Amino acid sequence: MIKTIAILAVPGVQLLDVSGPLDVFAEANLQVGYPAYRLLVVGRTLAPIVSSSGVKVLPDSAITQWRDEVIDTLLVAGAPGMAEQESQTRTLDWLKRVIPRTRRYGSVCSGAFLLAATGLLNGRQITTHWAVAERLSLRFPQVKIDKDAIYVRDGRLQTAAGVTSGLDLALMMVEEDLGREVARRVAAQLVMFFQRPGGQMQFSYQDKTSLAGRSVLQEVQRWAIENIALPHSVASLAARAGITPRHFTRLFSREVGTSPGRWIEDIRIAQARRLLESGRLAPKQVAASCGFSSVELLRRAFVRRLGVSPTDYRKIYLSKGLRTE
Repeated sequence: MIKTIAILAVPGVQLLDVSGPLDVFAEANLQVGYPAYRLLVVGRTLAPIVSSSGVKVLPDSAITQWRDEVIDTLLVAGAPGMAEQESQTRTLDWLKRVIPRTRRYGSVCSGAFLLAATGLLNGRQITTHWAVAERLSLRFPQVKIDKDAIYVRDGRLQTAAGVTSGLDLALMMVEEDLGREVARRVAAQLVMFFQRPGGQMQFSYQDKTSLAGRSVLQEVQRWAIENIALPHSVASLAARAGITPRHFTRLFSREVGTSPGRWIEDIRIAQARRLLESGRLAPKQVAASCGFSSVELLRRAFVRRLGVSPTDYRKIYLSKGLRTE
């Protein structure tokens, strides 16, 4: 039985949030030798949808002219700025009418904002792009967000972190529908991971070295960053600030938004990532340069925070030609 895959695209949509999953399903059709999937792009109207890159997408159908067609899988694609956009009532009403009759549904990237606005994600486990996860959590506190996951499956609901992870989500669906061997062949043909190592935090680049808080705290942060290889502790940082460790911890946590120990680990990991990406130093040298007393402590911090070891992290970047200078 042919399964209809529909992707809802709004104006300004991220093109890869649409084309990525569709290419995975289209390749699955080629690998099995028959049309296992019928692919549709749904717009608010039948007018061309201008994507964030300026490329226009011509929808196959529109919510304004929907004929209650049976959908197997419905995905909501994300768009830059979707977190700031107000959801249209007509779009939300359409989602609330169609989703209960689908076998599975979900979102890619910031498409989770549109789904969450329907109330259908309340109490459910999802993921979204790391850069907007906090805003989604604040706006929809009843939604449980895994900020590190590449994709999350919660029963019929299946969500992807963002952009290229939409391919990972679609590949998982292909494996669910057509089996592991077909999914492996699709991954090989599209030159993508069958199962991507680690979580999305390995790709996040929030600025961990920006200074925050009152001037005395910023001076301590600046000094710690410039002397990152030293064995910093709460006591040594507090001494630098000229206040007691207890008062320093309370002040730092309130004004910087994280504990001193967490902040130190943040800047050590950020620097270690830059050194590993350059490919010039071995993990043991990276550990010493960033203030980790051993390569094992560096490894533990990487696995705990990024989901991959330093060695695997470097391999991912170097094998993909992502080496930095």
